[in-house]
Amino acid sequence: MTEDFLHYIWKHRLFLTEGNVTVDGEPVETLQPGQPNIHAGPDFMDVRVRIGDTLWAGCVEIHLRSSDWERHGHHMDPSYNNVVLHVVYQHDTDTYNACQQKVPVMELHFDARYFDNYHRLTGSRERIACRNEPRKLDEFSLSAWMERLAVERLEQKAVAIMKTYISTCYHWEETFYRQLARNFGFNLNALPFESLAKSLPLNVLSKHRDHLSQVEALLFGQAGMLSDERITDDYYVKLRKEYQYLQKKFSLEPIDSFLWKYLRLRPINFPTLRIAQFAALIHRNNHLFSQIIEAKSVDEFDKIFDLQASAYWDTHYVFGKESPKRNKSLGKTAFHTILINTVAPFLFVYGKARDKEEFCTRAVGLLENLPAEKNSILTQWEEIGVRNTTAYTSQALLQLTNEYCRIKYCLSCVIGNKIVRCE
Repeated sequence: MTEDFLHYIWKHRLFLTEGNVTVDGEPVETLQPGQPNIHAGPDFMDVRVRIGDTLWAGCVEIHLRSSDWERHGHHMDPSYNNVVLHVVYQHDTDTYNACQQKVPVMELHFDARYFDNYHRLTGSRERIACRNEPRKLDEFSLSAWMERLAVERLEQKAVAIMKTYISTCYHWEETFYRQLARNFGFNLNALPFESLAKSLPLNVLSKHRDHLSQVEALLFGQAGMLSDERITDDYYVKLRKEYQYLQKKFSLEPIDSFLWKYLRLRPINFPTLRIAQFAALIHRNNHLFSQIIEAKSVDEFDKIFDLQASAYWDTHYVFGKESPKRNKSLGKTAFHTILINTVAPFLFVYGKARDKEEFCTRAVGLLENLPAEKNSILTQWEEIGVRNTTAYTSQALLQLTNEYCRIKYCLSCVIGNKIVRCE
């Protein structure tokens, strides 16, 4: 038994309503279970209960055992003096508030099937706890739940973007530049890419945007990749000399090169190539942020991100080591990932911050017009009959898995609710 489950039972009035009495034998009628309190203090506010012949308005506190009241220090806390009913799973001692007044205690009774269903879900070792359960949700309800999850994921990403926005002194261009850089590192190199962007302000990079070699020198130099004197090919030597001059000019301090990860990455995803592609993006696009804000379709974004690394990288994956010739353009999968994880959330947060709903709508529309993502998590959902048709549904399912299934937060999931309630 858990307090979370008892909170759920009380909130949704799933307890047995007939024959409820306090442990002292007074009849209890719950007229209004109240609202969950997300702040410090009792669990539920604005409660209306009739105990005996008296109508009470106040708060409810819920515990597994009535002795938890004192164990949590509520007997000395005046903020619990307005508790009109102490709801517990098991009564083992009387309850008194800070005024030494006895607080009525009631044991909560409910259909045992609710807890059996809850226990089965939370005790499952499956990544998706309900994967072996019969389908409980109709298509309309599932679609509404997916919409809510997709927006929830956008809002979650918006929080991180707003933190960056504040740290840049409310500079949208710099914020987008850092966010974009982070996502050019994808999962494994996101943090070093973000550190690189922080160490090299956009206004410094923009001053040399017209010269690709200088943009590359600044980015590779700040990445800590231009200090190896054993590499003697012309391209590397040129970048190193260029960087040495620019480093002194702008008093730049590079990040540590050991931060970059190569292990278990396909060569096409090496950080050297991603930096070269990022340099090409900066070089090709003047006022990049404005272009992103103005673009209204996947095709328009495709023109912005239709880029490839400079000619040196046609025959290299790393500095100083030749490889078979291959065009190193930004692939479709990488392009779509950047739209999903950078552009869509940025449009969403920009719309929220500026109170312009059209940007939020465009963010959702962008996800709806991108193909579904593919990974092992999403494959499992498809195996149990949940369709993954667009990036919008992919993001919803990832949110569901990470923020609900992974931590067995089934009581707050629409699917889990249906199962727990035997519906």
